Amino acid sequence: MMVRNICILITLALSPAVVGFAAEMPQVGQQAPAVALPSQDGKVVDLNSFHGKWVVLYFYPKDMTSGCTIEAHNFQQDLPKYEQHHAVIVGVSVDNADSHQQFCTKESLTFRLLADTDKKVVDEYGSLGQNGMAARNTFLIDPNGKIVQVWTRVNPTKHSEEVLAALAEKQK
Repeated sequence: MMVRNICILITLALSPAVVGFAAEMPQVGQQAPAVALPSQDGKVVDLNSFHGKWVVLYFYPKDMTSGCTIEAHNFQQDLPKYEQHHAVIVGVSVDNADSHQQFCTKESLTFRLLADTDKKVVDEYGSLGQNGMAARNTFLIDPNGKIVQVWTRVNPTKHSEEVLAALAEKQK
């Protein structure tokens, strides 16, 4: 009993310290943290390569799950609208590039999905969930690399519409 209580006390004492190491989510007005990760084709995609374009950087939990498939389908369906706004869609999860390749093939996705198997970028964007997967968050980044809008815990069903509306508003 005493050992159990000591273990509980140690766990409680260390919990704030462990939580304190998690990266804070970047805020509107900040430069977007660097991203250079392999995509579904195995080539490294660097966020800097999109300088001059709007970037929709979205984090999602897992390939081939229902919510993630709905969200990806909606982005894919609206891709021509994003292209009209000079915007690119980039998805990030902790799945590997092979999983992304299978997901893209199965669901006919043509935008980039980046593999953050080390969870560094997901963490740097404050989007690492307690379950070790990415939380469903999105960052709208302007052509100069600055974050102009952040969505957290998004609803995958209507999220692409929300992002398109924000993109249109920001470009006025």
